[in-house]
Amino acid sequence: MTGVTRAEGATRPVTVVTGGGRGIGAATALRLSRAGHDVGIGYERDAEAAQRTAAAVRDAGGRAVTFRLDVSDEDQVDALFTEVRERLGPVTGAVCNAGVTGPLGRFTETPASVMRRVTEVNVLGTLLCARRALLEMSTAHGGAGGAIVAVSSCAATLGSPGEYVHYAATKAAVDAMTVGLAKEYGPEGVRVNSVQPGSVLTDMHAAMGDPDRAWRKAEVTPLRRPGEPREVADAIAWLLSDEASFTSGAVLRVSGGL
Repeated sequence: MTGVTRAEGATRPVTVVTGGGRGIGAATALRLSRAGHDVGIGYERDAEAAQRTAAAVRDAGGRAVTFRLDVSDEDQVDALFTEVRERLGPVTGAVCNAGVTGPLGRFTETPASVMRRVTEVNVLGTLLCARRALLEMSTAHGGAGGAIVAVSSCAATLGSPGEYVHYAATKAAVDAMTVGLAKEYGPEGVRVNSVQPGSVLTDMHAAMGDPDRAWRKAEVTPLRRPGEPREVADAIAWLLSDEASFTSGAVLRVSGGL
């Protein structure tokens, strides 16, 4: 559900999940399908992974479409939402999950090209996806309301010194966006929240250059373990649900206590 009460016999919620082929995005797509959603899965490169996620959604009783895009490209974001609306129905929710980090390293050794790409995907991409979702859902634009969840990171408040300060800065921007949009579009029927995962067992760590990073981070995590993607997905599903109907502008930390 999306925070909008649905009468018996109403159509299923339709939620767009970017970065939906793997990791937290894939776990979220599956979790939402189990909660009765149909899911539009945006992905950047790995078509096979996206198709596996779509198959899992269908096995769980949902409908799914996959769409390849770069979320920092406005036209491609528009095409994703149009495809989902035309094939699954009006969009009632969005999970802005697509994100990149670049290699781990000290800030002074991080190339400007890496900073630029991380900012384009994590900040501009999230803004573009949120804007198109609002145009789909806001009652001022003819929508029926809905909910957006942005996937941030504990890095937004921890700063991630020696690893990826530039990434932490982009996630702080995501949280600022969350609070602002919640205030601006709450009166138009759209709730906006974010989640801040801690260290989670995904392949993002290998992409950064440190496959064992999640386990190393467990040493300083109060629960003494990394998170599982499904644990973040559960939090996202709750924020999209009617159980969270009075929750908007929240930044929910899912971090094992970090």
